[in-house]
Amino acid sequence: MTKKIILDLDTGIDDALALAYALGSPELELIGVTGTYGNVLVETGTRNVLALLELFGRPDVPVYAGIPHASTKDSFEVLPVSEFIHGKNGVGEAELPEPQGQIQETGAVDFLIDSVKEHGDDLVIIPTGPSTTIAAAIEKDPSFAENAHIIMMGGALTVPGNVSPWAEANVNQDPDATDAVFRNAKDVTMIGLDVTLQTLLTYEETRTWHDLGTTGGDFLGVATDYYIKSYETNSPHLGGCGLHDPLAVAVAADPSLVTTLDINLKVDTGGETRGRTIGDETRLNDPVKTAHVAVGVDVERFLGEFMERLTSLAENTDLRQ
Repeated sequence: MTKKIILDLDTGIDDALALAYALGSPELELIGVTGTYGNVLVETGTRNVLALLELFGRPDVPVYAGIPHASTKDSFEVLPVSEFIHGKNGVGEAELPEPQGQIQETGAVDFLIDSVKEHGDDLVIIPTGPSTTIAAAIEKDPSFAENAHIIMMGGALTVPGNVSPWAEANVNQDPDATDAVFRNAKDVTMIGLDVTLQTLLTYEETRTWHDLGTTGGDFLGVATDYYIKSYETNSPHLGGCGLHDPLAVAVAADPSLVTTLDINLKVDTGGETRGRTIGDETRLNDPVKTAHVAVGVDVERFLGEFMERLTSLAENTDLRQ
């Protein structure tokens, strides 16, 4: 049995790797991709998704544009640190042909709501950027919050944030939206920095992709090398790049990859701790826990499956000219 998924991406390098992981996973059926802002503008991210779907032989997957800025703002500009990590084009300046496909006319919010109504428990939504579009779906249709199954990349419970001592980057873009998701959604699994910074990729792995001699291998190698290089500057103690977004997709395919803590969560939306993901003290004794935070990960098994799936996917693309 395959699990239907929707990816909500701000495509970004690790979002591109997450998309590739989904396409390379026989357990998963990707029924659509929604685009959000964060690493890049919505327009850049959705363009990257269309191009990557064509590169990896899946132009049939529909792509939808989401809300272009945080719920408390009226515009968005890419942060310099995001451009440093992901490049001006969002994918480490790796070349992607201009896509032939088009963004769907239906908006991402309506697509998400309609998909949950249609597929119910057979569907998992995987947001790997800010929570703005997911929160908007909750606000528009309360049944979405009641019935959606969400595995999100974001947050940090037991470790510091990566944009402040408290806040992780995705949550920091729209803390109010993530707070709305945590307080209203009935089933959220948080794949945060607690586990994603344990899953590291190095130049040794990317050499495998460069050696394939295919267009897909070239893309994966160039984009990920750029990502690793940014980590050498920002987080040299790690010794590689964190596979944040791919791990969230992997957990949808195989929940046993992580150990989770059941907890009711909130996000601090004001003061110096704005963006902090932490337990909600007002629901501490509620018998029903709506969130599940990954606190442990089988690193070796995940990395093995990651390399196997992406390498196999890239092998089946065109030979480089």
